[in-house]
Amino acid sequence: MMKRKSFTVMFMLTILMVSSSLKAQFLPPNYKEAIDKVAHSIAAISQLYVDTVNTNKLAEDAIRGVLSELDPHSVYINADDNKEEMNELEGKFSGVGIQFNMLTDTLYVVQVIPGGPCEKAGLLAGDRIMKVNGENIAGLKVKNSKIMKLLRGPKGTQVTLSVLRGKRQFDYVVTRGEIPIHSRDACYIIPDTKIGYMRFNRFSMTTYDEFEKGAKKLLEEGMDKLIIDLRFNGGGILDAAQNMAGAFLPKGAKVLTVKNNRPPYFSQDLLVESASLPALKKIPLIILINEFSASASEILTGAIQDWDRGLVIGRRSFGKGLVQRPIPLPDGSVIRLTIARYYTPSGRCIQKPYVKGDSRSYEEDILNRFKHGELLHSDSIAFPDSLKYKTLSKGRTVYGGGGIMPDIFIPLDTTKQNDLEKALLMTASLVRVLPHYMDKERKPLLKKYPIASEFEASYHVPNSLFNEVKKVALENDVKWDDKLFAEAKSKLAFLLKCYIARDLYGEDVFYSMINTLDKEYNEAIKIFSEKS
Repeated sequence: MMKRKSFTVMFMLTILMVSSSLKAQFLPPNYKEAIDKVAHSIAAISQLYVDTVNTNKLAEDAIRGVLSELDPHSVYINADDNKEEMNELEGKFSGVGIQFNMLTDTLYVVQVIPGGPCEKAGLLAGDRIMKVNGENIAGLKVKNSKIMKLLRGPKGTQVTLSVLRGKRQFDYVVTRGEIPIHSRDACYIIPDTKIGYMRFNRFSMTTYDEFEKGAKKLLEEGMDKLIIDLRFNGGGILDAAQNMAGAFLPKGAKVLTVKNNRPPYFSQDLLVESASLPALKKIPLIILINEFSASASEILTGAIQDWDRGLVIGRRSFGKGLVQRPIPLPDGSVIRLTIARYYTPSGRCIQKPYVKGDSRSYEEDILNRFKHGELLHSDSIAFPDSLKYKTLSKGRTVYGGGGIMPDIFIPLDTTKQNDLEKALLMTASLVRVLPHYMDKERKPLLKKYPIASEFEASYHVPNSLFNEVKKVALENDVKWDDKLFAEAKSKLAFLLKCYIARDLYGEDVFYSMINTLDKEYNEAIKIFSEKS
């Protein structure tokens, strides 16, 4: 009973601690009565309810219940999830340094992070991790969350990994170290052009440094135009987007405005402060977005579009323009409470409409866009005159109402896959054959094709590998059809070739190859080529 009472006291102190930072003149007159009501309810339930209850969970459920009646982005995050998210935003964590996939109940190493603990210990892409500190993880359908807990740990601690390579098993003692979480997936010059390409998966505390280093590399290699790919980038740290916008906009230019609509009222313009790469100020720029580009991605894109600094290609972005303030709680959990909205330099509100308390409709918005044809036809999107805005340099018409509407619309690629192709991709049959193939062929392939461009030009997927694909597919209950296989063979061969290239040469080569099938990417290259 003492434990439950102490938690109730802690819960009350937390509320009072948060409230003490707020100005009394802006609190409602019945504020203390509301706090007392919540605290007394939790105390009564914990002490008098017919069955034993978890007081901590009661408090969490109460917080979630209150927040669910607000906007879709005001949320409660428990201590473990908060720690994980902070690691991602800070761009680092302590672990062993691998990317992995769980296939057929086996943990496959997809990539070993250069310079990381596993590379130093001797692990290779394609290795299968069977045990961690003697605990078997193969064949048990272990969840990714558990694997992460087993592999991660304090810097300097050791973990023993039992690894299967080919038919031999090795034990590696790996000393955990600080592992960067890269926000930049790819950075390269598009072959036979001077067009640079950078792809970012999030905006973290390290994103601008990654961007700056990548831009310097591309400029040294002769870049005279740039594509920034923000598709599927859900956002993150505001400063990273502001700094990246500053690389292309003049000093003093407005990047966005943050404001609320209740006392105490405030409105703040965030401006470009400085940039260390003056060569980027005049570089022609294209940004790629889609319906999953959100928050910081939309801030950067909106600023570039509003100042007519570059073209935006793709589909209307997600529409997440609410500003959250983290309110830490004593146990390490946090409330992320919406306190303001983002507006682009022209005055457009980034946030799409929502109904308070109706999170389900909000979550189904992307699906509804597809049903209504918005992802396939630009003319299915109707904008009233009240949502028209003008860009700040050329006076072009752009639209508000939530999200960023691109300058050039590219419909969702609905190229049909036949049933066999779908089944092979759904069962990951292509990926599953690669570890054994690479065990035997990695060294011969690197000897024959020491340069990625030679591999791309001359390598052909052998029929023996397709025989393995068929074998794996049948083992996973895929209904094999030779006619359907013949129809899809060239595409499947290309995908296998891309995966093999990633293993041999890394992510830049993988994206350089796989992007050749991408509609938005090819449209950007076409536009740049026409303007040359």
